[in-house]
Amino acid sequence: MRGAAGAASVGAASVSVPGVAKAAARVGAARPEAPGRAGIDGGADGVPPRGEAGATRMSSPVIGAKAAAAKAAASADEDDDNKRGGFREQLRTQRKMRLVTLVSLAIVVLVVLPAFFGVRAAGNDPVFGSLDSLSVPAWAEQKVDDKSDGSRWCFIDCTFRERTAQSQQPIKETTAAYTSALTSAGWAPWKVGECPEVQIAKDDPTTYSCFKRDEFTLDLRVSVPECEVDQVAANDPSLAGATAPPVPAAGECVGSAVSIKVQNAIADTRGKPQPQESQFTGETPDTVVTEDPLLEPTPSAS
Repeated sequence: MRGAAGAASVGAASVSVPGVAKAAARVGAARPEAPGRAGIDGGADGVPPRGEAGATRMSSPVIGAKAAAAKAAASADEDDDNKRGGFREQLRTQRKMRLVTLVSLAIVVLVVLPAFFGVRAAGNDPVFGSLDSLSVPAWAEQKVDDKSDGSRWCFIDCTFRERTAQSQQPIKETTAAYTSALTSAGWAPWKVGECPEVQIAKDDPTTYSCFKRDEFTLDLRVSVPECEVDQVAANDPSLAGATAPPVPAAGECVGSAVSIKVQNAIADTRGKPQPQESQFTGETPDTVVTEDPLLEPTPSAS
């Protein structure tokens, strides 16, 4: 009976063991989860369990890939910003270059070109240029001197040009040479009153002739040379002494003096009718003071 009871007790124990085993199994099954959560949530010991190491190893490549992707995206955004900034900088540079180019062109057109042509026109008078192109012998244009006065565009006064020269030949030959050269260049003889303005004496060998071409008139005068004028002045008693010019030696005073004057036809009044005064224009009479009662002083009150 005792053996049976022992067996029964053993059997009972063996019977009760499965329940205990199930509870232990539940406890055992719950034990691994607690340390795992504690490790993930940050346990007190800070040492991850055996299963956490694998989870950490598995999550590191994913986190690295995400970080790399985020870095790549940030780098791409930065590259886009740099490209946009570079493009904007190029646009600003192009705009500045265009502005500088326009300003430079404006300065060239408004300042440089007018100054260039103004200096060129002032230095190269076309009238003197046409006189230079005359087919005059070299002996007839010695010691050439050009002078001008007035405005080329006839602002207030038109330009008056004068050229003087010395000729090695007498008056007759010099006059013929210049007359032939002027007519060959298109200058037509102009017969007009007051040519010359001052009448030449009969015993004076000076020749005076006028020409006209386009909008210009020309006066040609060929007279005795300056040395002969000096001789005449030296023989003048009023100029004797220190004021008398030196007298050239005999045989040195030869040739003739040439004077050419050119002016605009609109400024040359020769040959034009003089303006007539209107018959309705008269003189303003002087004021006549009469006995006007208004001019008398007002009598004072009595």
